[in-house]
Amino acid sequence: MTELLSLSATEAKRALTQKEISAVELTTAYLEAIDQTAGLNNYVAVTADKALEMAANSDKKIAGGTAGTLEGLPVGVKDLFCTQDVSTTACSEILRNFVPPYESTVTDNLWQAGGVMLGKLNCDEFAMGSANETSCFGPAVNPWSAEVPLAAGGSSGGSASAVAARSALLATGTDTGGSIRQPAAFCGVVGMKPTYGRCSRWGIVAFASSLDQAGPFTRTVADSALMLSAMAGHDPKDSTSAPDEMPDLTKALSCGVKGMKIGIPAEYEMDGMDPEIVALWQQGQNWMVEAGAELVEISLPHTKYALPAYYIIAPAEASSNLARYDGVRYGVRTDDVQSLDDMYEKSRAAGFGDEVQRRIMIGTYALSAGYYDAYYKKAQQVRRLIRQDFDTAFASVDAILTPATPTAAFALGQKQDDPLTMYLNDVFTVPANLAGIPGISVPAGLSKDGLPLGLQLLAGAFCEDKLYATAATLESMANFTTSAPKAA
Repeated sequence: MTELLSLSATEAKRALTQKEISAVELTTAYLEAIDQTAGLNNYVAVTADKALEMAANSDKKIAGGTAGTLEGLPVGVKDLFCTQDVSTTACSEILRNFVPPYESTVTDNLWQAGGVMLGKLNCDEFAMGSANETSCFGPAVNPWSAEVPLAAGGSSGGSASAVAARSALLATGTDTGGSIRQPAAFCGVVGMKPTYGRCSRWGIVAFASSLDQAGPFTRTVADSALMLSAMAGHDPKDSTSAPDEMPDLTKALSCGVKGMKIGIPAEYEMDGMDPEIVALWQQGQNWMVEAGAELVEISLPHTKYALPAYYIIAPAEASSNLARYDGVRYGVRTDDVQSLDDMYEKSRAAGFGDEVQRRIMIGTYALSAGYYDAYYKKAQQVRRLIRQDFDTAFASVDAILTPATPTAAFALGQKQDDPLTMYLNDVFTVPANLAGIPGISVPAGLSKDGLPLGLQLLAGAFCEDKLYATAATLESMANFTTSAPKAA
């Protein structure tokens, strides 16, 4: 089993194609790994029978020469993606018993490509959180934990934890303000947020519709390119889905960075940053130069306004999106009510957790009469300036290198009582969501405590090929091969 779990997705694909292993064998190994790592709480539902059935079908397709690009590869699905006839709860009490009669476009693309569904992965409630501690199922645990349980990051903590723990070969995530890249950095895996519009949002439980974007969690950059190519594509069911054709990401992996210009933004060196993060960022710059790139100092002057703008825009959109959960058509409905308004109030109070309620109230306030112009409209104007900063930067550089997170993974519960401190975890990731550009976190080193640290690369909108070229080079130079201590 250990040999099967040690294979990357590209290696497993090759072994499956050459019939050295079977999809059923590979899937069985991952189902056993899920059992062995159950204490990490990264799965909220395991679909073992469905997985074995899908794997058996994959073996038939491989034998018949009709294999898809992900044929037989086991995939974990963040519990924000609707999966037909499989519970989808957004890790919230209000959707505890919801079973969708339809499949999200992204997961349907994965199954059409031959992916095998292992189950649903833990996340922060409605993707609102940076530590996976707001889930109604309890937190996912970082497999790098020793004596003290560590946060896997959020909101896609279960996805990052499962890939790092080798209980999923591939996993889906969503990124609204860093919810793929931050947990990827915390867990020592590769996390990719594509350009807004690359992956369809249809069938993904909405948090903030102008920011949400699906992306892959993988062990390697090559695996990420493979999975994203299968996930992405234009979808007429999503009005924000981009018609732009995806470049050949696999080809981009071998392009290297020789002659490329890599931007280093002065605004990302902030007061109070962990010295280890600063040192790793400098090391990353050295690697880029060694690989033949030219470093260019750039300015992103409105970066300091990104977090405040984000925490107006995202809650405002959440307030609107979550209004549909009222106990009427589906989800939790509270009994013993006196009126329709009473049912709304009590059902939402019982179904939503504290953090979700906090953000709904912030968003409702920002959208209320007399405050819309002062808060939401102003935040959108700041967002436009942030996008212009990036447009200006990408006129002179091919990619931007920054830290992925301000610290390594922290202990579970350490920041839960201080929302503002928790929100600061997204300080390096939020600008890319506001601008709609792609970003990727690549594991690049270990802290003095032996915890993984990531570096982030950003590129212009729909320039995922440049992003993967630089990410593959960074991965090669960093040569991060350490496995999580609690990996299966």
